[in-house]
Parts: sequence; structure tokens; C-alpha cells
Amino acid sequence: MFTNNINPVLLNIGPFGIRYYGLVYALGFLMGYLFLRRSIIHKNLKITEDQLDIYIICLIVGSILMARIFDVFIYNLPQYINNLSEIFRIWDGGLSFQGGLVGAILVTYFFCKKHKIHFYDIADLAVIPTALTLFFGKLANYTNSELYGTITNPQSTPWCVVFTKVDAYCRHPTQIYEALTILLLFGILLAYYLYYEKHKNKYIKGTIFWIFILGYSILRFLMTFLRDEPLYLGLNVGQWISLLVIIIAGLFLWKHGRQNPKVYK
Repeated sequence: MFTNNINPVLLNIGPFGIRYYGLVYALGFLMGYLFLRRSIIHKNLKITEDQLDIYIICLIVGSILMARIFDVFIYNLPQYINNLSEIFRIWDGGLSFQGGLVGAILVTYFFCKKHKIHFYDIADLAVIPTALTLFFGKLANYTNSELYGTITNPQSTPWCVVFTKVDAYCRHPTQIYEALTILLLFGILLAYYLYYEKHKNKYIKGTIFWIFILGYSILRFLMTFLRDEPLYLGLNVGQWISLLVIIIAGLFLWKHGRQNPKVYK
């Protein structure tokens, strides 16, 4: 049995606090920028560095905005109705990854349309640092004592955690479970990318993107059974969304598998 009494604030500067949660988002956008910049240098992405700068700025705004909208209006509306001032306190957590992903997809779609490039030219690349960011994000959820699991017995689950900011019960550390499985997904995506970077004539655009979408949705669907969240017809909101996305991603991958490889350049 373990105890989580971690202070989610890494450093206080006057009235402001630097939280692990915020650092993860900053790190994620930085990794995404550097990875896409590398792709431009290696001729895997046909945009300029100035266009990349604009894309990253729009990505930051769009993904954070949609992440908050999903958390407020889809997952926790009753909580925020009673505490309207908390809607703007994003530094305390409460950003839905599914919402952030929707925001990122919309930004990428309109950016690609404006600059007349294929959506998958960016999406296939962007999901790789996104997966690594999500790994660190789950660790940040752990420091925030949020998205914790159901109550369990220390005898049957000796690695269970008491989140002192929540209650005195020992719970499944679902944040850690999800972090480890997402790290595995990141490894698969990276290995896939590195292989096809050397075999571009065999690559079908969109494959890496949809593998990420499918893999994350399956992991989210399964892991959420251990989360302490309200259910609707046997599943929670995140699981219903994940189930829908699993079907869509599966159909797209099946369709992609029937196509001829397209050169990734």
C-alpha cells in the first residue's frame, strides 16, 4: 500500500504556482514542435518553419479550449454549475484529452486545408509526441490526485494507493496503469514510424494516426472500468465516446488496409 500526498505545485513564485500539470502541457507542445521541425528538415513535412510556428500557436489555443469545453460540458457539468468560477481554473486540472484531441484535429484540418497539404501529412507525425505527452499527463493526473480508481483491498492489491486529498481508502492507481499502457502505445507508434521512414514507398497515409486513435480508445475503454466515475447504462461517458471512436477507427484502418501504399513525401 502506498500513500499519495504529493504537492501538485512544483514551485511557487509570489501568488503564482507552477504545477506539474501545466509543465506537462508546455513540454508536450514543445516536443510536438521539435518533432515536426525535425520532419521539415528531413523533408517529411512540406511546410515552412514560419507556418509551423503559426500551427503550434493555433494548436495550443484550440486543443486547450476544446479540452476544457469537454471537461465542463460533457463530463462535469453539474459540478461547474454549482461553482462557475472554477470553469476558468484550468491550472487545477480538468482538461479532457478527448476534447483536446478533437480541438487538435480541427486545427490541423483547417490548417492543412488553408495550406493545401494532406491532413495525414501532419496528423501521422503529430500523434507520436502526443502519445508521449499523454504518458506524462497521466503522471500529472497522479500528482493532482484526480482520475483515481475504485476502492480496493491492500491484501489483494498491495500496490493500491491512498490519495490523502480524496479520502482514507486504498484505491487502484489507474493513472499509473494508463501511463504504462500509453507508454507501450508510444513505443509501437515510434517503431512503426522509424520503420516506414526508411520504407516510404510501403507506407499508407493515415495508418499511424488511426493506430493511435484506435489504441488509445481501446486502452481508455478498458482502463476506465477501474475508475471511480458515474455510469450510464453500464458505462461512463468516456467509455461511450471511446466505443464510438473504436468503431470509426477500426473502419478507417480496414479501409486503409485495402489501399495501395502512398509515398510519404
